[in-house]
Amino acid sequence: MPSNKSVSDAPIVQFTNCRILRDHQLQREDLWVREGKILNPEKLFFDEKGSADVQLDCKDSIIAPGFIDVQINGGFGVDFSLATDDFKSGIDLVSQKILSHGVTSFCPTLVTSPPSVYHQVLPQISVRNGGAHGAGVLGAHLEGPFISKEKKGAHPEHCLRTFEAGAFQDLLATYGSLDCVQIVTLAPEMRRSSEVIRELTKRGVCVSLGHSVANLSQAEEAVQHGATFITHLFNAMLPFHHRDPGIVGLLTSDKIPAGRRVFYGMISDGIHTNPAALRIAHRAHPKGLVLVTDAIAGMGLAPGRHTLGQQVVEIDGLNTYIAGTKTLSGSVATMDTCVRHFQEATGCSVETALEAASLHPAQLLGIEHKKGTLDYDSDADFLMLNDSLYVQATYIAGEEVWRQDVSGM
Repeated sequence: MPSNKSVSDAPIVQFTNCRILRDHQLQREDLWVREGKILNPEKLFFDEKGSADVQLDCKDSIIAPGFIDVQINGGFGVDFSLATDDFKSGIDLVSQKILSHGVTSFCPTLVTSPPSVYHQVLPQISVRNGGAHGAGVLGAHLEGPFISKEKKGAHPEHCLRTFEAGAFQDLLATYGSLDCVQIVTLAPEMRRSSEVIRELTKRGVCVSLGHSVANLSQAEEAVQHGATFITHLFNAMLPFHHRDPGIVGLLTSDKIPAGRRVFYGMISDGIHTNPAALRIAHRAHPKGLVLVTDAIAGMGLAPGRHTLGQQVVEIDGLNTYIAGTKTLSGSVATMDTCVRHFQEATGCSVETALEAASLHPAQLLGIEHKKGTLDYDSDADFLMLNDSLYVQATYIAGEEVWRQDVSGM
């Protein structure tokens, strides 16, 4: 039988003394990694007669898949909806800083902007793997401008658009390109939205429903045409009503096509959604819940005035408002904070809380074969956490990219 070296010369790292999140359970196993992938130890022992080159004692940590944030508008003074010549350095800064929050992949999110901003910014976003330089970029999330004026939230009204004749061409002209676009949030009650949803879905773009006054049948029709996500459930949509529950009704709709799952984003920061509403959503449709930060440029900065695209926002504690109003505008919560708050608010298991920030967003984007799990052959993007779900270390492709500094503690 060949030795492991004939298969690959790359070192094999064995993480010991840990509990691994696998198959929805924390399991007391070792984690084996080689060349950025998670190894099946049985194959290693029996087929390759191989063994570990390096052993790392995890000191009873939890090992969970890296978090995936599919809605993040910026952070640390960087606003993804502001067109600048050094936009790439802004992406680099945020991707580096969010490693400490346990985020290993993300979708830079642009709020409603003029076409000129999309034309300048989108060519500067490129899908890339994560590493020591920062979290991986999965593609852009374009939230607007094809959304409802009544539910615009923090989006600038003068930039909102409707679908005219040749709706999909209109969308292409607005954005300039869909090359690096992963998600588009739109209001499904708009005329001609069905053809747009079908075209986007055909091109592999995830369509999300949000900033909308859609009733339930309009939302169901959008799902039948290919929409699979709801942008920050409860926020910027009609409130639940027992005779017509609106978009919220998708969580228990019997009109979802067979074999399809509707996912929904939740900003679990204790401000955007009351804990009781978080519990209702989670109990109604636990497998669809995706934690998002909806973080803005002010995340990681002191309170005061910051931007969100075309608007000025004020941060007061964990509250962020459009300046001079009480309109909420994104959050300053970090992903690890959202995971802890979600677990505390719902009383769910540790496994459930961690999967809402890893497995579910990966399933939403159709990348669960390589991200969001610790299955064999998937990418070795993972976190070490303590029992209170504080991140101790972040790994991408099996390499440590961030560790909590414990000196002086």
